[in-house]
Amino acid sequence: MLEIRELRSRYGRIEVLHGIGLNVQSGEIVTVVGANGAGKTTLLRCISGTQPVSGGEITFRGETITAVPAFRRIRRGITQSPEGRQIFTNLTVEENLRLGAFLFTDDRVGKDMEDAFQMFPILREKRNLAAGGLSGGQQQMLAIARALMGRPSCLLLDEPSMGLAPILVQQIFDVVSGLKALNVTVLLVEQNAFGALKIADRGYVMETGQITLDGPAEALIADPRIRESYLGI
Repeated sequence: MLEIRELRSRYGRIEVLHGIGLNVQSGEIVTVVGANGAGKTTLLRCISGTQPVSGGEITFRGETITAVPAFRRIRRGITQSPEGRQIFTNLTVEENLRLGAFLFTDDRVGKDMEDAFQMFPILREKRNLAAGGLSGGQQQMLAIARALMGRPSCLLLDEPSMGLAPILVQQIFDVVSGLKALNVTVLLVEQNAFGALKIADRGYVMETGQITLDGPAEALIADPRIRESYLGI
């Protein structure tokens, strides 16, 4: 579904992605783990179209999208739940969700919202409240639900467990795992390597703008290098 070849990106003169290569097959959950500053967020922003690419190629469903504007990538089926949630705090929960469906005017929008409320019941209870009044965990639920309102075939998730209590982290990972049943392919970026790899099919390890290791998730969990560096074992 998604293939990245020799991807490079820079901020000014400083190159932060140095020839990244990875692929995501339809129906998979693929996770990218690595320390803060490894370039994981930049990678997702390049895929979603919000960060310029200075070299390499991004292919989605067999078509090159490297220069395609971000809003057209949404039309093609790529949406992103960004790091830090970035919800619209002054708008209500429902208004945030409707913004996630900004490309659509058909009757399915109401059903999409009902699906989001079934996935995250607390959002139904707070649908008419300002999103800024939600807890951190509820804001993360809203960010994921808003991305799903774009009807993605490929969902990019950037650090969904960041700053959450352990019980909420498990709830978020359970939701991500359940997306496979909805035919949503997921590329998940996480510092919580163990939690992310437990629900993933495959994983990539990213260090200082490069992929240093990849393989089946179970193999990465068992790898002594990963256990020592990222799992604290």
